[in-house]
Amino acid sequence: MTAHSTDETDLRILEALQRDGRASYAELARAVSMSPSAVAERVRRLEESGVISGYAAVVDPERLGLDILAFVRLRYPTNNYKPFHDLIAATPEITEAHHVTGEDCFVVKVVARSMRHLEWITGRIAGLGSTTTTVVYSSPLRSRAITAEALETVPGFSGPGEPGPGVNP
Repeated sequence: MTAHSTDETDLRILEALQRDGRASYAELARAVSMSPSAVAERVRRLEESGVISGYAAVVDPERLGLDILAFVRLRYPTNNYKPFHDLIAATPEITEAHHVTGEDCFVVKVVARSMRHLEWITGRIAGLGSTTTTVVYSSPLRSRAITAEALETVPGFSGPGEPGPGVNP
């Protein structure tokens, strides 16, 4: 996957949109000292290149009665992932799923109304393989915006495909 070439203005627009996805082009234009039409064109390019993949409301699950948040690690015994994909498609309580390295194959994020509800969900997941469940006490950082600082070059690291710090080419 090739990274989209962004400049400082694009990054400022992205930061503003991550703070408020409903910001108008006029509001964004004021934030970056550009005309609304120039901002609209930049946003369109960011959307077309896939840098902006969508817009969504941030919903607090606890306000909807989903008080339990857990991560379930799944050790999946085969390379046929269709049953797993079918399960996540049929289980709305699974809000994220990640294919990972290490001893486990997948990590899924689950919301539930109660421990009994969580037990039912994890039981469905366990039908596919061995699971380990971690219940979240609290979330000091639920999500973080991608900022210019996150894209800065690490000393000794030039970018994708380049050796990192402490690696001799």
